[in-house]
Amino acid sequence: MSSRNEPEAAPKPKSGVSRRGFIRDVGLGGGALGAGILEQQAGAQPASGKLAGPGSAPITLRVNGKPHQLSLEPRVTLLDALRDRLNLTGAKKVCDRGNCGSCTVLLGGKAVYACDVLAIDAQDQDIQTIESLTADGKVHPLITAFTANDAQQCGFCTPGFIMAGKAFLEANPKPTYEQVNEGLGGNLCRCGSYMGIRKAVLQAARELQGGQHA
Repeated sequence: MSSRNEPEAAPKPKSGVSRRGFIRDVGLGGGALGAGILEQQAGAQPASGKLAGPGSAPITLRVNGKPHQLSLEPRVTLLDALRDRLNLTGAKKVCDRGNCGSCTVLLGGKAVYACDVLAIDAQDQDIQTIESLTADGKVHPLITAFTANDAQQCGFCTPGFIMAGKAFLEANPKPTYEQVNEGLGGNLCRCGSYMGIRKAVLQAARELQGGQHA
């Protein structure tokens, strides 16, 4: 009786290839390409070194300039704390796996996926959500530019794109179209409104450079 040929083991994928890099290489349907401001800015948040849990622990989150004292289990993400405890629902819970960027907020001035950050690790840092961009009756140029350029359809990705755009423009105040394309690569739009999104960010950059918004 002849021996059965065993199938060869599939080759292991090379390390160091990120999801964003894969999207950049294959050009996913003209979608968001490149590493993006999120991947450039958002790394694993450093652990505080203090043990907490498994029950609720008192924490303080500084959101949009105001401190909020909460009691949360250490497993609660920043996204869930914002949405469920503080009623700040601008950041959307879509993939909940750090893939789509719909939950993007600024943490210490840097764009992060809120679903990938534990609330307990976001203490002692300034947290900025999209709700802050309409504070005091002033509307940020990114918001008006998104409307003017028809940069949204279903709207679930829009808050994340706007917050990623804000972080991007703060680091790149005079970007080219290609730089915007690359810089927003950490956010995905399943409706395919990328052209309008990029034009909106460029319009907002011009307005911000013109001094129309502090």
